[in-house]
Amino acid sequence: MPDGSVWGLVGLGWLRLDLLLRLLLAAVLGGLVGVEREISGKPAGFRTNLLICVGATLLTELSIGVATLAPPGRIAGDPARIAAQIVSGIGFLGAGTIIQSRGSVVGLTTAATLWVVAAIGMAVGARAYIEAVGTTVLVITALFLLGRLEDIFVSQRLERTLQVTIEPHLELVDRVSAVLREAGYSAALIEIERAPDRVTVLYETVGPRARWDPVVNRLIRTPGVIRVGRV
Repeated sequence: MPDGSVWGLVGLGWLRLDLLLRLLLAAVLGGLVGVEREISGKPAGFRTNLLICVGATLLTELSIGVATLAPPGRIAGDPARIAAQIVSGIGFLGAGTIIQSRGSVVGLTTAATLWVVAAIGMAVGARAYIEAVGTTVLVITALFLLGRLEDIFVSQRLERTLQVTIEPHLELVDRVSAVLREAGYSAALIEIERAPDRVTVLYETVGPRARWDPVVNRLIRTPGVIRVGRV
């Protein structure tokens, strides 16, 4: 019969094989989410999501493994000590993907995707395979199917910066704003430039795409309006 050391080596080899299979599963799950991100043209695509998921799995595995290395008679370490740092670490990565431009925030979905992909990796490392696979399916459904529905609805909305030149009477600003509101547009006044013979007003408008041409025509026919254009 082989001695205990041989059985220990066999057991150790099996544990490493088991870890490799978990890492492969994490690569598959993270890669599936990354494929959708790649197709959508997002900066954090296939490789980024795959690596985050694999890394979260390995760190969770190490966190659990290190906690079990205490010698007999001593208190084992906290199995969540290393894994807990994954959440804050991914937070820094997510913050780097968020860009703020002209009052709008871009990249929140990408940041949230990185966060949930790390959670999937942690689930694989904790042997919660059903939860990891189920979460991956939910994430891909939310990103792909719901994303397409969102695109359909967003495509019916139009965001444009509107420049309106009017006669030098400030009450005309309220009149132009009223015309936009009546057409179903939200209009945020972002700049007013006053000259001796005219006033130029910039609006950030959001409203129905189908009503853009009618509202422009109505503004042009409004008494006191000199020019209407896009920026």
